[in-house]
Amino acid sequence: MTIDLEEQSVGSRRLTEQSPPSEARVESSSLSSPHNPTVRHFRQIVLWPLQLMPVQHDEPVQKHCDYIQAHGLTSLWREVEDEFTGDPALFQERHYSEFITFLPSVQRFLYGEGTGRGTGVNQESPIRVFRRSDVAQVRMTYADPGVAPVIFDVAHIDLYFFYDIDLVILAMEIYADDLPLSCVKDTMLRFPRGYPTYWEPEGQGGHCLKKAEWLAKDGTVLSSSDYEDKSKYLSFVCRYRAPCIASHWEFLLEPLVLHHSAKPGLIRYRQIESHLLPFMAYLTLDNPAALTRADFIRLGLAAPPDPSDALPYSEGHLRDFEHRFFYDRYWTEKDPGRPGTRFICSGRVFTEVSDCSNRFLATRKTGLEQFRHEYFVLFLIAHFHKAAMLMLSDRLVDALNRLEPGNLESVRHFRNVIRQILGVFLRFTHRYWFQEVSEHTQVKELFRLTNRHLGTAKLYTEVREAIEDMSQYLDSDVLRQQGETMVRLTVVTTVGLIGMATTGFLGMNLIAEADAPFITKFGIFLSVLLPTTAVTIYTVLKSRRLSEFLEKVSDERALVSAKFVAFLDVWRTKLDRLP
Repeated sequence: MTIDLEEQSVGSRRLTEQSPPSEARVESSSLSSPHNPTVRHFRQIVLWPLQLMPVQHDEPVQKHCDYIQAHGLTSLWREVEDEFTGDPALFQERHYSEFITFLPSVQRFLYGEGTGRGTGVNQESPIRVFRRSDVAQVRMTYADPGVAPVIFDVAHIDLYFFYDIDLVILAMEIYADDLPLSCVKDTMLRFPRGYPTYWEPEGQGGHCLKKAEWLAKDGTVLSSSDYEDKSKYLSFVCRYRAPCIASHWEFLLEPLVLHHSAKPGLIRYRQIESHLLPFMAYLTLDNPAALTRADFIRLGLAAPPDPSDALPYSEGHLRDFEHRFFYDRYWTEKDPGRPGTRFICSGRVFTEVSDCSNRFLATRKTGLEQFRHEYFVLFLIAHFHKAAMLMLSDRLVDALNRLEPGNLESVRHFRNVIRQILGVFLRFTHRYWFQEVSEHTQVKELFRLTNRHLGTAKLYTEVREAIEDMSQYLDSDVLRQQGETMVRLTVVTTVGLIGMATTGFLGMNLIAEADAPFITKFGIFLSVLLPTTAVTIYTVLKSRRLSEFLEKVSDERALVSAKFVAFLDVWRTKLDRLP
C-alpha cells in the first residue's frame, strides 16, 4: 500500500551554492564524463524490517500502533490515511492503476475491502502507516575527501505496521538530480547501512558514509551518524550480545527503542536482518546504453565504484549474472540511441535504469510513478514475507531456549507459546502469504525474481516444518500423558473391582444399619470413606508398578517366580528393587 502525498521539497542541489569552499570541492573524476555520466534523476527507497517486542505478554495480538496513539507518541509520527478513505473526487487515475495491478486477494491485503453500501463503511486494511515530517533532507559526506557533501531531499519517512504480525518496516525515500554516476554508486553502497562491520585505519566505518545528517526544513541538523565511534559499538556488543545501530537511524525510529539497550521505551524493537538494508534505486540517464557491464553489475549489487571500470568480482562468479539478475523486457540493445529500461534485481537491491527521454518517463510500465507505487508494493510484500518468517523463526528459537524439560511450569509455558506461534503462522498463511501478486507480466515476473533471490519460499517451508515438528512433539507429549493417566485409572479400577465384587456379591449388605441414627450412619460412612480414599491414593502412587505387575501376570510365558518377583517389586523402594 503506497501512501503518496506531495513531496516535502522540490529539487535537490549540490552544496556548492551554500557550503564553504572546503565542502564544495568536487574531484575531477567525479564530474560528468563518458566513463562517469550524469544521472539526471536518482531516487532511493530504503526499507528496514524490524521485529517488535510484546508490550503485553498476555495479549495474543499486539497492536503496537495503537500504543503510539494511546500514549501521546504522535508528536513525531502521525497516521496517514490512504487515498481510499478520502474524497472520491480526489481519487486519481494512478491510484486506480495501482489498485488493479494486483490480484483481488492482494488488494484486500493492501487496501482493505469496501462493503459497497455507501461511503465511510469499510473493512480496514491490515496495514497501518505512520509518517514523520520533521526530516526534510539528508546531507551525505562521503569517505573520499575530494568529493563534496551532497544534499538529498526526503520524499517521505514511513512506518508500516501489520496486524497480528510483530513487525514494523521503516521506509525512507530520498531523491536528487544531476549527480555523477560514481556518486550514485557510492550512495547506494554506503547510505543503507545500519551499523559498520569494521573500521578503516583512519577511524571511519567500513563501507559507511563518513557522516550522514538529518536536516530540518530550515537546514538545522536534527541528528548525525556516529559510524566512527568504534568504542560505542564494541562495548554495546560486549554488554548486550547484539549489534548497536547508528545514532541517526536510532533517532529516526524514535520513540521506538532498541530492545537491547538501557533506554526506556514502551515500544521496543530488535534486528532480524543484517546491517545491509534492502533498498530500491531509480536512475535516469541520457543514454543508459553507454553504461558498461561493470556499471550494471555495481548498480545491481550496490558494489563500490571503481574508476578503472573493472568487474567487482571474478569473471567466474559473474558468468551468468545477466541471466540471474537482469529483467530486460523493455531493454533494446539493438537501438543504442533509445535503449529503454533495464531492471536489475538481486533480492536486497532492486534497481531500475531508464532512458530519460519522454517516451520512457511517460509510460506507466517503466516510469517513475510505477516505480514508486506498484514496484514499491511488490518489493515491500517480498521483504515483509521474509521478515515475518525470520521473526517466527526467532520466536521459535527463543521458546526453545526458555524450555526446561524437567520444569512443569516451563513445559506448560512452552506449550502455550508454540500454540500461539502456530496460530500466528496459520493466520499469516491465509491472510498475507501470496505466491503470486499480479497477473501483469512485468510485476509478476519481478516479484518472482525478488522472491527467488531472497529465498522466501524455502524459508517459509523451513519455518512451517519446524512449527509442525514442535506441534507433533506437543501432541505426542499430550498423548503420552493421557496414556499414563489411562494406565493409572485402569489399575485403580482393577483394584477397586475386587472390593466392589466382594461387597456387592448377591447384593450382600454386611452392616445392616439402615434404620440406625444419622450420626451412627455418618460415622460408618467416614470409617469406610477414609480407608478407601487412602487405599485409592496409594494405588495411584503404585499404579505404574502395579501396571507392570499386571502385565507380567498376563504374560503366559512368564514363570510363577518371575510373577512373584514382579509382585514384590510393587512394594520395594527404588534402592531395594532388583536390577
